[in-house]
Amino acid sequence: MLLKELNKEYDKLGQIYGAKELDSIYNGGLEQNPDICFVFMNPTKKILAAEKTWKGLKSPWIGTKNIWDLFVALNLLDKHIYKKIKTIKREEWTEAFAEEVYEDIKKHKYFITNLGKCTQIDARSLPNSVYKEYLQLLYKEFEIVKPKIIILFGNQVSSIVLDQKIQVSQVRKQSFLKTINNRTYKFYAVYYPIGNGRYNLNKTIEDIKWIIHENV
Repeated sequence: MLLKELNKEYDKLGQIYGAKELDSIYNGGLEQNPDICFVFMNPTKKILAAEKTWKGLKSPWIGTKNIWDLFVALNLLDKHIYKKIKTIKREEWTEAFAEEVYEDIKKHKYFITNLGKCTQIDARSLPNSVYKEYLQLLYKEFEIVKPKIIILFGNQVSSIVLDQKIQVSQVRKQSFLKTINNRTYKFYAVYYPIGNGRYNLNKTIEDIKWIIHENV
């Protein structure tokens, strides 16, 4: 199975759980054997690529600013691209610039996805039951992409993906092994660095730098 085939399934769930006027957001980056797969929660209408008029990549964080602070701090984003992201307005992102950003992500050997692909009007958390509808499809993503390590953002995403109660504050720099479809993956749970979690950004950076040093 290819990632593009999964997108059809994501679109079906998006019609049920997402805002009807917005498209699902899938994933992006290095699609074969990346060093890291980053798993966020779900997209909101702030993602420019969720608009029906957007014909380019339907990838996470297009048109936003704050998340890129994390990636540049981790040396996972070229500084000239970061500078442009921070200076242009949301509507000034072009489909070509989005391609440039994600080509840089490929160069840095990582992959970005969300547990839930259904775009929401605001940033309120989805119920566990909705995220669980996406879980088997996320596992298929892992199977296709084959990341070296997987970094999960926040307590909710980490608990659902690992199928156990996770408090990030209690498991910092601790790895979890989970076997999915006969392949064992190495996971880490880190603080969610966006929105209300932005005050934990420095801890997120510290932990991911340590994880990269130990594994990549």
